[in-house]
Amino acid sequence: MRFGLTDAQRELQWSVRSFATEVLKPGAARRDETGEFPAEAVTKLRETGVFGLLYPREYGGGERDFVSFAIAVEELARVDASVAITLLAHNLCAGHICAAGTPAQRGEFLVPLVEGRKLGAWALTEPGAGSDAGGIATTAVADGAGWRLSGSKFFITNGSRADTIVVMASTAPHRRAKGISAFIVPADSPGLARGKNLDKLGFRASDTVGLVLKEVPVPAERLLGTRNRGFIQAMRVLDSGRIGVAAMAVGIGQACLDAGLDYARQRRAFGHPIADFQAIQWMLADMATELEAARLLVYRAARLRDAGRRFVREASMAKLYASEAAVRAALKAVQIHGGYGYIRAYPVERYLREAKLCEIGEGTSEIQRRVIARELLKEGHGASFDVRR
Repeated sequence: MRFGLTDAQRELQWSVRSFATEVLKPGAARRDETGEFPAEAVTKLRETGVFGLLYPREYGGGERDFVSFAIAVEELARVDASVAITLLAHNLCAGHICAAGTPAQRGEFLVPLVEGRKLGAWALTEPGAGSDAGGIATTAVADGAGWRLSGSKFFITNGSRADTIVVMASTAPHRRAKGISAFIVPADSPGLARGKNLDKLGFRASDTVGLVLKEVPVPAERLLGTRNRGFIQAMRVLDSGRIGVAAMAVGIGQACLDAGLDYARQRRAFGHPIADFQAIQWMLADMATELEAARLLVYRAARLRDAGRRFVREASMAKLYASEAAVRAALKAVQIHGGYGYIRAYPVERYLREAKLCEIGEGTSEIQRRVIARELLKEGHGASFDVRR
């Protein structure tokens, strides 16, 4: 069976593909133009159970594997990447609470996220701290009853729509990364101000905002995990998140290939469909080959995670290769369309704008190369490197 998918995974693939085609596709171009958040579509998607796909049944989840999650993300991104990234951001929040939360925290905050009754966001990035996550300036000061959070966050997906936000803040600023803690912050907390959707190059229908925290009170029981261990938690959350972004990149790239194939068959030049010309064929061949390779990297990282094995290197490899392959596929799709690829009447210009974010979000390509090299150079690791992992 191609890619070794199970019957259940295939069934999920077709189910999400049908949903994306029937529910998301009709309004995707309009939402990109207006920047309108797909509230109705997201509500319908939450009702399908996809937002709780990964989580244990005891919390209302589907208890599915990460390969299944990657499949769902790819199928959504193939039609509307703004919806896919909404799911990814929600999963960062829910995944963090599931991994580090107490039973009480999971019962109060995780269950509504898993059941699709509430939407989540995850707040790490700041105006002055992106790739250098250890340099965050948001502080959490103990006040006897709990904590007071003050600072700013930026580029927070779902930030103005979320009901629950996981916020990283410094509880020991002099310790930098070793002094960061994570907190569960309900979106209606006093002192929390949420900005307007940023005017972005791509993903225009996703909700991406800045947050301002002014002495936001957080009860002691909403500290997520151990004090000063938030950075380690965040990096583990990001490892899984990178597989999700890689899957999203594959979906965008597949949309580029689909559009390129359709246009090449229909467009005629010099008395022939342009699909007859070797120059076009080679572009399509390169796109297809790179996307197959990217998808396999995504599945490998996801399967390692499902097996409980270390997958840091593999997640970064998948994210690096898939994101750059998506950009190359988008550029080729625009080239195949010629002048039509440069106007909004055709979707490939949107795919190009969306593909670029995949090289930036959840750790830039440069950060991924750093992670991969670090993993390879660990003592004894290079000698035992096994491509069959």
